[in-house]
Amino acid sequence: MAEGTQTEGTPNTPSAFGYCAWHKGHSRGVRLVRVHEQGSGPGTAGSMFACHPCQIAHGLVPLADRPL
Repeated sequence: MAEGTQTEGTPNTPSAFGYCAWHKGHSRGVRLVRVHEQGSGPGTAGSMFACHPCQIAHGLVPLADRPL
């Protein structure tokens, strides 16, 4: 039987590419760590993402990994 051409052990986990708010640059594997919600008053609404090295360095826990 012929062997496949794909490498074994390649993770099927998707990896996001985006802007890390902590080191202020683009990076692969950013995750959502903070959400700023805007109420009825003035303010800024938005989400903050962090890359894995910044998550480790700053003790950030992605929202998806936090207990309910």
